[in-house]
Amino acid sequence: MTAPDLASEATRHGRRAVGAWIMFDWATQPHYTLVTTFVFAPYFVAHVAESPVAGQAMWGYATGAAGVAIALLSPALGAIADAGGSRKPWIAAFSLLLVAGAASLWFAAPGAEHAVALALVGFAIATIGAEFATVFTNSMMPDLVEEDRLGRLSGTGWAVGYIGGLVSLIAVLGFLVASPDSGLTLFGIAPILGLDPGSFAGDRASGPFSALWYAVFVLPLFLFTPDQPRRADLADAVRRGLAGLKATLVALKDHANIGLYLLAHMIYADGLVALFAFGGIYAAGIFGWTSFELGLFGILLTITATIGAIVGGRLDDRIGAKPVIVGGLVLLTLASIAILSVDAGHIGFVFAVDPAQPDGGLFASTGERVYLAIGAAIGVLAGPVQSASRSLMARIVPRKNTTEFFGLYALSGKLTSFAGPLAVGAVTAISQSQRIGISMLVLFFIVGAVLLVGVKPLRT
Repeated sequence: MTAPDLASEATRHGRRAVGAWIMFDWATQPHYTLVTTFVFAPYFVAHVAESPVAGQAMWGYATGAAGVAIALLSPALGAIADAGGSRKPWIAAFSLLLVAGAASLWFAAPGAEHAVALALVGFAIATIGAEFATVFTNSMMPDLVEEDRLGRLSGTGWAVGYIGGLVSLIAVLGFLVASPDSGLTLFGIAPILGLDPGSFAGDRASGPFSALWYAVFVLPLFLFTPDQPRRADLADAVRRGLAGLKATLVALKDHANIGLYLLAHMIYADGLVALFAFGGIYAAGIFGWTSFELGLFGILLTITATIGAIVGGRLDDRIGAKPVIVGGLVLLTLASIAILSVDAGHIGFVFAVDPAQPDGGLFASTGERVYLAIGAAIGVLAGPVQSASRSLMARIVPRKNTTEFFGLYALSGKLTSFAGPLAVGAVTAISQSQRIGISMLVLFFIVGAVLLVGVKPLRT
């Protein structure tokens, strides 16, 4: 379903308002596609950190630190926004953090003074900005469409976001990032703007590129999606919001269904965070993939995730969000085990295959091709899980406390999200094995799916 098709079915607001809301996912996705997963993170691990193992560990610590900040603050800020009424001022404030943090990544050049610190701090600031802006944007969902269209709204948003990530990735690979061997981009040209392949300028440019992309494409949200009216000044909103949050937390025992869902989401979201944060880093370590190969891998995953989000949105409205999530988690568990069974010389942990040969071309080894296939399957599965998670939350929360509960939803996604990456980082450092470190994420999928079985998918 396209954004205009969905928007035409909205009963609370018009096509333009819903389409502008959907564009927020398009605006934010390049941060996750370019910076977090496929371009900047592997560049940091391979060329800024002292070793891939140390780089994976430090990236995990930075992801964890950002998760701590988001976990501590998102429920309170959501409650304050509910008391104050309007969400756009909060989205604007955190948008500034996203833009500033992402733009600063340009300065993390190999060998530059404080390059490691610049990369990690800039990434953490941008991630905090992106995640907090998302909290307030997600809380607008019940105001835009009827409840029986929430699955399609969420799924369409995720799909449009994935397409935005795909377009941005192709643009960066086609015009900015050059192969270290040929000095040419994916389009067979020299990098534009005089970007030097030797200093990995194209990889570093992914930060400011994602910042500029966001600044341009978030504008429709501010211009065309209506906000709730302001109900209180900031001081009064803080006072009332924090009091309301305290009451909500105390009364959470009366919202046992929501509490169980938040617990389940907290756990399986950790697995998704680890999966996306370290999938590219893992491939860079075991196969020696550069940003060029990782970018092509990212294009494949983005295409499959887009398909998954669109199909998942329709399944969500047809069979319910809960079956979509549970089924997706079961299959993600199997796919994650499968992808961890692959390295340069083996598939299925024990079956030997020929490693890549010099001048063998892109993805020439059996291990690489199997990794690509399993990665594509993970993309198909992850889209519906993420989309349905958002729509299930919108269906079960009290409407009057939507932003507050989405703050708790963000809390459940971040409360232990620092623990997942930190665990990956710590276990990687201790074991000196990327595979052992990342294997931690499988447990999160299993436990999250088991808990989710007891969640009632409608308001109680």
